[in-house]
Amino acid sequence: MSKIALITGATAGIGEATAFKLAEEGINLIITGRREARLLQLKNKLEQLNVRVLPRCFDVRDEQAVKGALGSLPEEWQEIDILVNNAGLAAGMNALHEGDSDDWDRMIDTNVKGLLYVTRAVTPGMVARRRGQIINIGSIAGKEVYPNGNVYCATKHAVDALTKGMRIDLLPYGIRVTQICPGAVETEFSLVRFHGDAVRAGKVYEGFENLVANDIAECIHFVVTRPPHVNINDMVVMPTAQATATLFHKVS
Repeated sequence: MSKIALITGATAGIGEATAFKLAEEGINLIITGRREARLLQLKNKLEQLNVRVLPRCFDVRDEQAVKGALGSLPEEWQEIDILVNNAGLAAGMNALHEGDSDDWDRMIDTNVKGLLYVTRAVTPGMVARRRGQIINIGSIAGKEVYPNGNVYCATKHAVDALTKGMRIDLLPYGIRVTQICPGAVETEFSLVRFHGDAVRAGKVYEGFENLVANDIAECIHFVVTRPPHVNINDMVVMPTAQATATLFHKVS
């Protein structure tokens, strides 16, 4: 029987690339996101790879929406083998004393609470079956703190801690837990962080060859295709031109 993977934030970037990579492996997919039209377009494309696809449109920040969407899955979709907690974002880049509390709430509610809501909905089934795999998409921001990154870095440090906590709590049930921490990946990330300012977002990736979404999707594919006795605990992936969260070798 083909495995089932649930991917949050599947409508763009790493989530979308991961959906294609797992579909190529013959894994059936539950794809989730806030943009229904994109979800349906993605569903149609993925089905051309001969896998089954179930779209679910909801915002991970809404606990009741998460419970409603994932608590009412058709019977044939309930045995989720792989959970990819990909939904996440940065909002704003200000010093703490100049920060916008709406941005703070958006990051905390998405990156931390959203991950918790989805994981809480999926893991009881994994525990009952005594098998499963969880992949949390963290960030280099969960390993370091950089200027004006304060709350975003805090949320990704929380993902780092939660991943370790999950691994401990789920150890008796044979559930594998991995964190993948990308450095500079050109997706919608900076565009969202700078509230749609495409010029400012584009400058983030000038002067060096950044990662792209498929680079991280390939890492996820590697993790899910390891034999059952192998777990990749933690993976930090950065462009060759990046040494730390803030140190790059750029060519003018």
